Amino acid sequence: MRVSQHLSAVAVKIAGPVLAFMALSLPLTLNGQVFSPESQNLPIANDEGGEFNFVRVAFDTFYSRGFGYGPWSIDFPDADRNFLRGVSRLTNIRVMSEPIVLRFDDQKIFDYPFLYMLEVGQGGGIQLNPGEIQNLREYLSRGGFLLIDDFWGQQQWDNFYAAFSQIFPDREIIELSPDHEIFHVYYDIDGPTMIPALYRSDEFGEQGIDFASNHAILDDEGRVMVLINWNSDMGDGWEHTYHPDYPTRYANSAYRLGINYLMYSMTH
Repeated sequence: MRVSQHLSAVAVKIAGPVLAFMALSLPLTLNGQVFSPESQNLPIANDEGGEFNFVRVAFDTFYSRGFGYGPWSIDFPDADRNFLRGVSRLTNIRVMSEPIVLRFDDQKIFDYPFLYMLEVGQGGGIQLNPGEIQNLREYLSRGGFLLIDDFWGQQQWDNFYAAFSQIFPDREIIELSPDHEIFHVYYDIDGPTMIPALYRSDEFGEQGIDFASNHAILDDEGRVMVLINWNSDMGDGWEHTYHPDYPTRYANSAYRLGINYLMYSMTH
């Protein structure tokens, strides 16, 4: 089983203290690594035999089809590349330099332990065909991990739930408490964090929402198979790492959370 072969413990190390929280508009500093506008153009340390590549999931909605531009492509590819750059600099995980895009019914997903998708409530909600449902169920059951990001409010939750209740109709979606291991596996985080989009106020995200919550679908052993990041936008935190108007504390939080989720996926 290819996914499970990736799930051995990964040797990682942090150089220096935990994330340094910098003032707005100063260069983002993560454990002594400075993410400046100039560094955005530096190549990612590529390793063709790397343990991690960023895999974004393409999907259909009721109003968009196929691999054309749609909700699945928001923040792409800058968010994906910047997250790879962050993983390369902040950990000893070997990464491949360019993100890739796959659909759930592509057999290549079994080569990767970590999948990412976002905006699952937009466009009337996602549409999953029988092949996608079956393949995703098999992928998760074998040890894969899916991170869902950036959807907001009750209507988008309802759209998401209508689609994903088909994957494991007999499994409950639970809310994770701040003391769950996933928030403490690498960085020690207080729990879910509301990360707004660019040009949102400091207090509110989309739809005037001022709180975030994390939910999950668990396997029989209690492992998180699907991590649901509701009312928060980590993708914008990664995408706008170098933007002078994006608050650095939110970019910091986006990397802390994302790396924790990745570490959990690769060690469980």
